[in-house]
Amino acid sequence: MKRTFKFRLYPTSAQAAALDWTLARCCELYNAALQERKEAWNACRRHPNFYDPDWRAEHASEYAVTYYDQANTLPDLKRDVRPEYATIGSHVLQEVLRRVKKTFDDFFGRVRRGQTPGYPRYQSRTHYDSFTFPDASGWKLSGHRLTITGLGSIKIKLHRPVEGTVKTTTIKREGVHWYVCFACEVVAQHRVPATCEAVGIDLGLLHFATLSSGQTIENPRYLRTSEKKLAEKQQTLARKKRGSHRRRKAAQQVGRCHRHVRNQRQDFLHKQSRSLVNGYETIIFEDLKPRNMSRRPKPKQDAQTGEFLPNGAAAKGGLNKSIQDAGWATFVAMVRAKAESAGHVTVVFVDPHKTSQLCSGCKREGPHKDLSERTHTCPHGGLVLDRDHNAALNILRLGRSRQEA
Repeated sequence: MKRTFKFRLYPTSAQAAALDWTLARCCELYNAALQERKEAWNACRRHPNFYDPDWRAEHASEYAVTYYDQANTLPDLKRDVRPEYATIGSHVLQEVLRRVKKTFDDFFGRVRRGQTPGYPRYQSRTHYDSFTFPDASGWKLSGHRLTITGLGSIKIKLHRPVEGTVKTTTIKREGVHWYVCFACEVVAQHRVPATCEAVGIDLGLLHFATLSSGQTIENPRYLRTSEKKLAEKQQTLARKKRGSHRRRKAAQQVGRCHRHVRNQRQDFLHKQSRSLVNGYETIIFEDLKPRNMSRRPKPKQDAQTGEFLPNGAAAKGGLNKSIQDAGWATFVAMVRAKAESAGHVTVVFVDPHKTSQLCSGCKREGPHKDLSERTHTCPHGGLVLDRDHNAALNILRLGRSRQEA
């Protein structure tokens, strides 16, 4: 299995400046490689026979720029054009070019699948925030110090041991903080859950999750609780002059507030997913699509006058923010990863269609419930139950029937 271990770095001011300088050079190389590929493609398109499929099949490769073409020019680049790149390891610069290759591979993959392609874009220094050592050279971890060639020994907070074999090492900047990420190959250590029971989970907004056992996990709403403070920071940022030092400091404050919310959410989701994987052998979710659920509503237009009509965008915007604040997709991904690591835990997904309308007692469908209706009352058998608990029981039943089939 592959696992990533992330640790905080504490560089000196000189080391932080050197790390920033290295990131800036990697960003320049990324944009230059992207520009070279773009110019080659435009030259191919300007050819008079470009729209002839036979000509493209025979000659288009002459205009293509590959990773190997760009990697072979690195020695000349260091020697003749940019001698300052000689202080950066060749394997680090090659990894930058691999990022460009992966970006274009993903772009052409989206084109083949008929999706919105999104042509690769240039990166600014504020967005290009990491560089990678693809092998074991260029760095060394000894005790609580990380030694990087050309930068010296940097203090690292090693809050847990690094397991397995380190494959890649990434230095990452988040705001004004620095981190190191070790991507390792580890041997899975199987753990037996506390019970052999199955549990159905209904994800929601009033409660983050309701289990088929009746237990609820409350929704912490970290973004909602920080909205007032975040709004103040953003208003302060809006008042600052563009390009000024004060605006840069205000932007750092906004980023720090967002990172605090993210860290709170990640901590909550990690703890709850670990609790579920340790406690149950089978975990059953609805196969939800949070990205589709949080899309903005389509505009409504009067067919006769052409005027736009109210489409509920304001109310839907608040619902979308709550869905994204909950982090359902991240939570399910964490449960699946921890279950795979545990080895003895199975994650099952069922169709969410009418799980809230069916009665978990008599299995018959009742009337439609609005989101404001929180109690399930069966008109056939008279069962009265919390709406989310009833849905969780239906999810458990569907998951068990799917396993038996």
